[in-house]
Amino acid sequence: MLLAAATIEIVLGALVALPLLFYRMKAKRWNRLALDYPEESHDNELVILLPIWNESLVIEKKLDDLNRNYPFKTSLLVIDSASTDDSVDKVRQWLSKNPSVFFDSQVIEMPERLGKTSAIKLALESLDQQSFSGLVLMTDADALISEGTIMRLHGWFSDQSIGAVGSRANRQTELHGEKDYRSMYEMLRIAESKRDSTPFLEGSCMMWRHGAFLSDNLLADSNADDAQIASLIRINGLRSIIDENAFFIDFAPTTVEGQSRQKIRRAQGLQNMLDRFPKQHKLPQEGYFSAIFRTQRYLHLVIPIMLFQIAIVAIIRWTYVSVTSMPTGYEAVIHASLSFVELLILVSWLTFRNGIRLPLVTTIGALITSFEYLFIARYRNSRGRSSHKWDQHTDVRRLMDKF
Repeated sequence: MLLAAATIEIVLGALVALPLLFYRMKAKRWNRLALDYPEESHDNELVILLPIWNESLVIEKKLDDLNRNYPFKTSLLVIDSASTDDSVDKVRQWLSKNPSVFFDSQVIEMPERLGKTSAIKLALESLDQQSFSGLVLMTDADALISEGTIMRLHGWFSDQSIGAVGSRANRQTELHGEKDYRSMYEMLRIAESKRDSTPFLEGSCMMWRHGAFLSDNLLADSNADDAQIASLIRINGLRSIIDENAFFIDFAPTTVEGQSRQKIRRAQGLQNMLDRFPKQHKLPQEGYFSAIFRTQRYLHLVIPIMLFQIAIVAIIRWTYVSVTSMPTGYEAVIHASLSFVELLILVSWLTFRNGIRLPLVTTIGALITSFEYLFIARYRNSRGRSSHKWDQHTDVRRLMDKF
């Protein structure tokens, strides 16, 4: 019994650890590749797409942040998801006081709240009806765009192979481990961009070619609209990349509960997209994107379940040992070795959760915690609990208002 449980645990552990290790090694190698910024210039028209819902506290600050000198034709499209506050009134008042900032402006008011992805679909359909053929910059109301970032993102599109470009988060507040958590995954996204394309971009500030994908292909009952757009664009033959020199400013939730809720919501959207896209779309044969997508699918959908199975098998092994007494000989060596690894993982997870920083242990703890969120998201999805309409993080908006 002990050997059977130990064997299962070792096999499952290898199926978790080896793909992670190999992908980390690949990413390190890919990061040595160059992603050259285009030297040519262009003047493609830009529409700034701003989805809002009850953003009265920060909407004027967001619009002030977008008040810049644009050297190319720039318009604003605000899509409101049936706000119940005075967000729309403040948008209209701001536009009437600043009539020369944008070449044109439009405010679309939805009769009911259907989620951000549905709002984006409606906005893109409006651009289709206007025969728009330029670039779209999507940005969130609770994010500020760093100086020079819009120009830098815009410049990428003189390269005709580029379909979407995202930027990096410069967080002004963060709980323990947030920096480790984000930097680990950001490194992977940059590496994927250099090798081919990344399926994950940040919707707080990303730009794409309008018409590079069909808005009807967006999954309205899922969030992660940014990742959906990035993946659809690559499936249609253009690259989706992150510019490591472009930044937006945002604020992390100030509580563990808020941070967890944000990450689980994001994980649900990514899992929905990774699960459903290959069934609905043919992944491209050329390039390396299919391999990247399949790896991310394995990491997000399979590994969380395997880690849960490992925990169950470990409990069974320890229960058997507690009933039959401690093993001897080579069985004792196997049991002790597995127990050491289990203890390391448990300590890493608990110290990370409680804000204690230890060399190496913090990184392991961040990784285990990310899979914890993915497992919870997997469970929620299996129960049909959608997260495409979520409650706002009011603490984040208060921080932005004071910034």
